[in-house]
Amino acid sequence: MYDAIADLPLTVEGVALDRVERETPAFTRATTVVSLSGAGETGRGEDVTYETAHHDALREHERKTPDGEAFDLAGEYALAEFSELLAETDLWPVDDPAREAFRNYRRWGFEAAALDLALRQAGETLADRLDRTLDPVRFVVSSRLPEGDTARVETLLDRYPDAELKLDPTGEWPEETFDYLADTGAVRVLDLKGHYEGTDVDQSPDPDLYERVFETFPDATVEDPAVTDATREVVADHADRVAWDAPIHGLDDVLDAPFDVRWLNVKPSRFGTLQSLFETLDWAFEHDVALYGGGQFELSVGRGQIQELAGLFYPAGPNDVAPGAYNDVELPEEPPKSPISPPDDHAGFGL
Repeated sequence: MYDAIADLPLTVEGVALDRVERETPAFTRATTVVSLSGAGETGRGEDVTYETAHHDALREHERKTPDGEAFDLAGEYALAEFSELLAETDLWPVDDPAREAFRNYRRWGFEAAALDLALRQAGETLADRLDRTLDPVRFVVSSRLPEGDTARVETLLDRYPDAELKLDPTGEWPEETFDYLADTGAVRVLDLKGHYEGTDVDQSPDPDLYERVFETFPDATVEDPAVTDATREVVADHADRVAWDAPIHGLDDVLDAPFDVRWLNVKPSRFGTLQSLFETLDWAFEHDVALYGGGQFELSVGRGQIQELAGLFYPAGPNDVAPGAYNDVELPEEPPKSPISPPDDHAGFGL
């Protein structure tokens, strides 16, 4: 699939950065929208790096440059050539990322903007280029439920009884939380967060928690267990419904997974480049791997872009790409309903 977009002509005349911020139920989220302009069009992508200080530093760097442009990327390219230029460009000119994964997050913001601009300049959509259908997108609603508090889920299901859920179980969840959630019949994905280190969402490997999750939700997909001597047996017993997310940054990571990959949560920002993303998708289709999309608390165009990828490649999956209203501090009185319908008037990359 990458070959189908690699030769797209791309004209870049300028680069602009826009820092955006919003409160979420858990934290204040900041991202940077990357805008590439050229030939009368503008393409956008979103750097979803999690540390606010990195976005502040990038904005300050842009302000201090004589012409107000943080990066000199002007030129005529094929899309693949522009990606090669990005590989040679220091996208972290004033600070180093707190986590190496952030390098991919920022690179994806520029790659997505380039794809959006190239498609707009060509008068095409990604569906046109790949000869694929853009279908309505089924989505799940994601929540962490600190200490097992189900109040937000109860409010959601009261306002939207058919909502489907992606949840992050922890060792703090009491028995009542498991029982309530099982009775709802709404849980589709449970994320064990077993591959995070040094973050606020770390979850230590716990064979008892894992067993409880697998047994309580026998039809759900279970994401990112940590496979250790203590947990290997219970994970192996349910390997056919284990999904991988945080450890996956490209096809090599998929091939190095401790069990054959049957489910994959696709977060394009983790891959960094269009080439890596499409290489992995090609492999997944060839090996009949079940796919669904994941989000990174995008605040702007990045949300529509992961929704479009879901609509093109895995529309029926339990996609963690819900409309941004679900990340507001207060749930809307009438939440958006699944599926997300593609717009009639569509251009570039992103719904």
